[in-house]
Amino acid sequence: MKKIRFLFAIVVLAVLLTNCTNKSDEYIDPRGTDYAGSENCIQCHQTQYESAFHSSHFKASAPATKENILGHFTNGKNTFVYDKNTKLVMEERNDTLYQVLYKNGKEAKAYPFEILFGTKHAQTSAYWKNHFTYELPISYYKSINSWATSPGYSAVNPNFERKIDKECFACHSSNIGSRYITTSSDSITFMTMEVEEFMSKKTLIYGIDCERCHGPAKKHVQTHLKFPDLKIAQNITGFKNLNRQQKIDACALCHSGNDKMKLKSRFQFRPGESLTDYFRERPGTPDTLNYDVHGNQLGLLSQSKCFRKSPTMDCMSCHNPHQDASQNLASYSKICMSCHQQTKHKATTIKTLSKSMLENKCVECHMPKQDSKAIHFQQSNKAPITSYSLRTHKIGIYPPGKK
Repeated sequence: MKKIRFLFAIVVLAVLLTNCTNKSDEYIDPRGTDYAGSENCIQCHQTQYESAFHSSHFKASAPATKENILGHFTNGKNTFVYDKNTKLVMEERNDTLYQVLYKNGKEAKAYPFEILFGTKHAQTSAYWKNHFTYELPISYYKSINSWATSPGYSAVNPNFERKIDKECFACHSSNIGSRYITTSSDSITFMTMEVEEFMSKKTLIYGIDCERCHGPAKKHVQTHLKFPDLKIAQNITGFKNLNRQQKIDACALCHSGNDKMKLKSRFQFRPGESLTDYFRERPGTPDTLNYDVHGNQLGLLSQSKCFRKSPTMDCMSCHNPHQDASQNLASYSKICMSCHQQTKHKATTIKTLSKSMLENKCVECHMPKQDSKAIHFQQSNKAPITSYSLRTHKIGIYPPGKK
């Protein structure tokens, strides 16, 4: 009987030890052995992980599954018309989604949805070919609940040959490996050399994951699983320990535009580093008056008196990076009023707007939605051009009609 009890105890102990195995030791991350993988974060940070998992950051890119894709694939809602003889149809075939080009009623080309970019306002897609990714010509826009031309694409001529470079992935994913290959050709009269950056599909880590913002976490996971009573986070970058500029730089990595001279890839950036080591202003006077509402949120925020006068205001004063921006405008009004309790509106403003509007919708007037100068789209060749509107991050007083 004692022998049986002893054997039972050994079995139970073995099960317990198996369940406590550090899964990060088994995980192989394409970024290197210092990384644990976001799945290991959920063991201790379940609330933050589950919130971030449903955020636009986490879904900045995703595999093109039926669960992830936006848009319609049913007749009447899945067709883009270029002209009377040319159309593009979104179709599902054998569990794979395609953009299919038809000319004179006959299929001419079919390209699969393989990578999705974006989920909050719009979603564009790409396919793989010979270690390159190419953007599909039709995207989905939530503002119109319909398909329309991808940014910069023609509504007259379908184009499937626009490459997506690595820096696009640097703001929409957590990793993609690549290597450069030099090709050359010569003749009697000239020689040319081209450098191409091939990307590896196997090294793609979709979305902005935990370690993209907090740095490699392998040692952090190992330490806290070994010493679960530790109360102070070890071997990880916590934003509460960063100064104001470091916090801003971590967000500005992808939210300060793409007009600067690149010194190093965004993928190399670690939280706490200075962004000036990665980007430099181009020669000449930068155009600071025409920051676009799409992509350069920091440039616009930096022009705001609120930001310039506050020694502590940063992106996270208003945003929780683990969550999408709240749709409840009153929540932002509370943040505004924490500094502007004594602010008084002009008599004409009070007469024009309701008390509820004045108290609960500060951003409607002081951070209004504006049309992007960089993005517009069409629903067909015959449709009017539609503007892509986003809320500006330049906090200010906007005269009526000037928003």
